[in-house]
Amino acid sequence: MTRRPPPREFLRALFDAAVASAQPERCVPPHLPHPGRGRTIVIGAGKAAAAMARAVETRLPGPIAGLVVTRYGHAIACDRIEVVEAGHPVPDGAGLAAAERMLRLVQGLDADDLVLCLLSGGGSALLPLPVPGLPFAHKQALHRALLASGASIREMNCVRRHCSAIKGGRLAAACHPARVVTLAISDVPGDDPLDIASGPTVGDPTTCDDALAVLRRYRIPVAPEVVAVLESGAGESVKPDDPRLAAAEYRLIATPQAALDAAAHVARAWGVPTHILGDAIEGEARELGTAMAGIALQVARHRQPFPPPCVLLSGGETTVTRPGPGRGGRNVEFLLALGIALRERRGVVALAGDTDGIDGTEAIAGAHLDPSSLARARALGRVPRDDLARHDAHAFFAALGDSLVTGPTHTNVNDFRAILIFDESRDFPISLAQQA
Repeated sequence: MTRRPPPREFLRALFDAAVASAQPERCVPPHLPHPGRGRTIVIGAGKAAAAMARAVETRLPGPIAGLVVTRYGHAIACDRIEVVEAGHPVPDGAGLAAAERMLRLVQGLDADDLVLCLLSGGGSALLPLPVPGLPFAHKQALHRALLASGASIREMNCVRRHCSAIKGGRLAAACHPARVVTLAISDVPGDDPLDIASGPTVGDPTTCDDALAVLRRYRIPVAPEVVAVLESGAGESVKPDDPRLAAAEYRLIATPQAALDAAAHVARAWGVPTHILGDAIEGEARELGTAMAGIALQVARHRQPFPPPCVLLSGGETTVTRPGPGRGGRNVEFLLALGIALRERRGVVALAGDTDGIDGTEAIAGAHLDPSSLARARALGRVPRDDLARHDAHAFFAALGDSLVTGPTHTNVNDFRAILIFDESRDFPISLAQQA
């Protein structure tokens, strides 16, 4: 008989399985295109971009060259593809320079050439080249304002595309007439290519008016130059029917759903029934935490809609509207709200983390929660509801020693949430044979 590991180790194994399923060394090779008769140029951006580039180098035959940009601390050495590190989530001059160089790199190509574009989460901030006439400082300020606004990732990216000289199909258009093949690791709810790194290689049906509507809806403060770009139409993106995109292909190679499936497979192998509630859940992190607590309590108290023991998995990208000085972090904010709403219910433990290893701006993936978390925090003089009100859940879990720290994972398939519910009158793990 093989026993399950204790709850914390059990949930960490599920998280690790989700991350492993989206590792570039695993998911890039099956999707590599055949090289063309001409040159092969590799470009890309995102937290997984360097690991993707390395996977390309080890598997793609023939001469290749290129440039990818990734977040500071996420570089992996490559032999033929240059890797540049830059700022994220707020862009910096290194990202600006890399975006300018990338556009120059794809100039003058012909129809025999292949451009392989590697995209993953974080690409929007890492390719921050503004439209002509928009100062870079205003683009940086725009990113900060969007992050604090409460807008969804889809809404934020709509604004970013219409203030960019490289997003919204512009990068693929610059490669014309070369063949463009994009390999993308999705970090967005719904896996819409338009929202992965703000869609630099796909046509954009949204407009400058749509971007203005987002700014007005959330009352986002921006420089007059940003409004002028949008009102004048100078930031209009490349549309889906643009002939320059006719030779562009897009291949999703890893998704949040596939990561949840991988985690579910591990849980079921230990004999724990597992239920995926959704791979594209959005909304305020704290509100989702309260709602998920209601579901978990229904399972624990009434065995509905599932009997315990079971695991509830979900993914997506929630939002933290953060007007205060707290450290933010949507996964830890979800988890703290969940804990408060559970009221220290025995038999419910949880883990939430970002699969890229970074929750918000912290080099912390997320955290663990158990029935003792709130009591331990109060013993240390913390007031859980105050930490939640300050958007300071990172400080809460760090004080307990319950932060989930992975370091850079070199992939990004968005948030991972797992809630384990078991009979409070029995210990977990309970002895069950491990299934193949």
